[in-house]
Amino acid sequence: MNNKGKFVIISGLSGAGKSLAVNFFEDMNYFCADNLLPALLPQFIILCKRSEVKNVAIVIDVRGRKFFKELISGISNIHEEAFNSQILFLEAKDEILLRRFSETRRKHPLALKGRILEGIKLEKKQLEEIRSAADKIIDTSHLTPKHLKNEILLHFFNKKAEGININIVSFGFKYGIPLDADLVYDVRFLPNPFYEKRLQNLTGRHKKIKDYISKEKITQQFIKKLFDLHHFLIPNYVKEGKSNLTIAIGCTGGKHRSIFIAERLAHFFKKKHLKVTIEHRDLNK
Repeated sequence: MNNKGKFVIISGLSGAGKSLAVNFFEDMNYFCADNLLPALLPQFIILCKRSEVKNVAIVIDVRGRKFFKELISGISNIHEEAFNSQILFLEAKDEILLRRFSETRRKHPLALKGRILEGIKLEKKQLEEIRSAADKIIDTSHLTPKHLKNEILLHFFNKKAEGININIVSFGFKYGIPLDADLVYDVRFLPNPFYEKRLQNLTGRHKKIKDYISKEKITQQFIKKLFDLHHFLIPNYVKEGKSNLTIAIGCTGGKHRSIFIAERLAHFFKKKHLKVTIEHRDLNK
């Protein structure tokens, strides 16, 4: 049985998507490092082994300047230190790289006097050896982030993208909005059970609270619009390669209306066989 860990070296042309690629590996629970000096590779491998890090992905490219030529010789050490190594090389057409640098207004690491095309040509020449040694070459010229992710998943993990993870968080505005929320809904316009003494100590999970809030026409209209909106949004988020979506639903204290709506929305997603987690952040405050 092969108990070796996996060690992926990501290299390629500047602007071809190396940062995106290493982020995808990080999402797959790899230990990742960007812009590691090739001269430090042997020591880095030993440290990973001592720390019992099983899967590693690192970006090494021409930003290492004169040290880059030491990369090929350093790769041979990986197998000796209990890792199976692969090299992922990313490239793109010259005109695409030019456009990307123009859009981001970033300087090419090898550009002389700001001439980006000269930098691209020089970089290609310096990367010839590592490109020849690559296990997988991906041309990202016409790939969306989602398509690049799928290419990586298929080659390095032998699987397709698994869709989107939806995290629903109910909260109280008096305790602050969740900082990691992608979408925030304020449901303080819905009927508030807090002003009914018999309901104050119940939560949005209780049938009496559900009945109180849902009987109003405005609640029924809002839920329908909320479902319709997410019926439209989720497939388009998936299409663009989004893998995690956090939806925050807030009321005043986070105990009644936000919990009720969060539970209804979670049920809606589950009926569509989507992966959903739900957290009632301020339930016990």
